[in-house]
Amino acid sequence: MSKGTLRVLPLGGLGEIGKNMMVLEYDGSIVVVDTGLRFPTAEMLGIDLVLPDFGYLRERAQDIEAIVITHGHEDHLGALPWVLRELRREAHELPPVYGRRLTVAMARSKLDEHKLKDVELVDVAPGDEIAAGPFDLELIHMTHSIPDACAVAITCELGTVLMTGDYKFDQTPVDGEPADVQRLAELGREGLLLLCGDSTNADRPGFSPSERVVGPHLQEVFARAEGRIVVTSFASNIHRVQQVVDAAAALDRKVALVGRSMRKNVGIGRSLGLLDVPDGILIQPQEVEDWPDDRVVVISTGSQGEPLSALRRMAHNDHRQIKLHAGDTVVFSATPIPGNERAVNETVDRLFQIGCEVVTTADAPIHASGHGFQEEIKLMLNLTRPRYVMPVHGDHKRIHLHAQLAEAVGIEPEHIFRARNGLPVEIDERGARFGDAVQAGMIFVDGVDIGDPADVALRDRHALSADGIFIVVATISAHDGTTVAETEVIFRGVPFVEQAQKLKDEIRDEVDRSLARAARDGIHEVDVLQEELHADLGAFVYDRLRRRPMVLPVVVEV
Repeated sequence: MSKGTLRVLPLGGLGEIGKNMMVLEYDGSIVVVDTGLRFPTAEMLGIDLVLPDFGYLRERAQDIEAIVITHGHEDHLGALPWVLRELRREAHELPPVYGRRLTVAMARSKLDEHKLKDVELVDVAPGDEIAAGPFDLELIHMTHSIPDACAVAITCELGTVLMTGDYKFDQTPVDGEPADVQRLAELGREGLLLLCGDSTNADRPGFSPSERVVGPHLQEVFARAEGRIVVTSFASNIHRVQQVVDAAAALDRKVALVGRSMRKNVGIGRSLGLLDVPDGILIQPQEVEDWPDDRVVVISTGSQGEPLSALRRMAHNDHRQIKLHAGDTVVFSATPIPGNERAVNETVDRLFQIGCEVVTTADAPIHASGHGFQEEIKLMLNLTRPRYVMPVHGDHKRIHLHAQLAEAVGIEPEHIFRARNGLPVEIDERGARFGDAVQAGMIFVDGVDIGDPADVALRDRHALSADGIFIVVATISAHDGTTVAETEVIFRGVPFVEQAQKLKDEIRDEVDRSLARAARDGIHEVDVLQEELHADLGAFVYDRLRRRPMVLPVVVEV
C-alpha cells in the first residue's frame, strides 16, 4: 500500500514574532505543536491579547490526537486556555496536552485560572515515546531562556519531522544541562524528513553568549549601585531570576518580587526545585520602604514596556507599593522583542525623567538571548541533515535569512519552503510541495471574549481615539416632527475645542435646521431622522473643525 500525505500547516509564527502554532496532519489525525499568543500593537486599541486564528482546528476538533507545548513562554503556551475552551464546544473529549515538568506546571496554572480543570496534562521526560494516532512523539531536551525547553520529533510512516521550538546551543547553561546534541545527530543519521527551525536570530552572526556569563556582570552592576536596584526581565526566565537572587545575596540585599506573573512563576520554579532562594532573603513589596535603599533589590515584570506591567506603572508613579525616586538603578535584563522598541524607549525615558540610573544591554552584557545565532542555526542544520527545511518562528526577513543559511550548508533550494501562516507543506512518497492555503489570520481577546479583528468596534475605537465623539439628543413632536425642547449636545475627546459653548450653540442651530427640513419633507421615522442628522452634523462639524469625530444623534419622540 502506498503511504499517505503528511500535511504541515503553520497557523501562527511565520511572518511575525509570536503566536506560534503548528498543525501536523496524517491519515486523518492531527497533532498540534504549541499554542502561542502575542501582545497587541499600539493601533489595536483596547485589545488585550492576539491569538492565532485556529478556526481550522475548531472544525477538526474530533481529529486532534495531542497538543504538545515546547516550553512555557507566552508565545508558545499562552493561547492554550482559549484553544481548549473552543475545542470543548466541538469535541466530546479534549485531547491530552504534553510537555515537560515546568511547562506542564505553567499550563496547569493557566488552565486553573480559566476553570479548565478536566484537561489531561501529561509531564513527559525527554526520550519518552508518546503514541498519538498514527504519530509517535518524542521530546528532546534543548537549552533556552527557560528551563525544560524541548524540541519535538513527530514520526509517521513517511518519516520524522523535527520542531525545534526555541533553542540555543549553550555549552555552559545555568542548570548544567546542555542541549541533547547526540539525539539530534542520531535523528540526522536516521534520516530526518523535515526540519522546522527557529528563525528568531537568523540575522545575528556568530554564536549567542552563554546565559552563565550574565550573572557576574549583574553582580558588577549591583556593586556599583548605591541605592535601590530594580531589575526587570521576563517573568518566565527562571535562570535569570536565579542569577539576580545570587547577586543580591552576595551583596547582602533583600529581594522583593513585583508583578503577578513574576510571583507566580517564581513560586512554580521553587516548588519544582528549579530555583534556589536562600531563607530570609525575600521580602514583600510593601516592606521595601522599611529597608535602607542600599539593602534592596526589586525583581519586576515590564521589560517590554507593557502598558499594565509593574515597571511601567512605577515609571508613571502609578504603582501602589513601589515609588521610584532619584538614586534608584533600573536594570533592563532583556532586549525588546521586535515591535516593542517604542514602548521600552518610552519607559526608559520616563525613568530618566524621575532621576533613575538606567542600565540596558547597550551599557553592560546583562542579557543573553535564548535563541541561537546564525552559527547555531547552521549547527542544527548540519546535525540533523534534513531532506526538507521550513524556517519558522520569525518575520519574513528572518525566514528568508534562515533559508539562505540552509542553502549555505548544502540544502537544495527547492527543498527549502519559505512558508506563511495558513500555507501548508504537503509531503508524500513523490516529494514535497505547497498545498492549498487555509484561513490563518488572528483573533483578538478583549476582556474574556475572543472575536474577529475586522469587528467594527476596532474601527470605532480608532475614530474615538483620534477625533473624539459628539452625542446629540433631539426631542421632537410625534405629531409634526418639530423640535419641542432644546437639543442636548455632549462631546468627549474632541481636541482643541476652545469655544465649547459657541460650538454647542451652533450645533443646536444646525440640528434645528436639519429637523425643520425633514419636517417639511414629511420625514417622521426616527431611524431616517437620525441618518439625516448624522450626515448633516458630520459635514457641519468637519467644516468647523476639519476633523471627523464620531457623531451619534439620538432622536426622541414625545
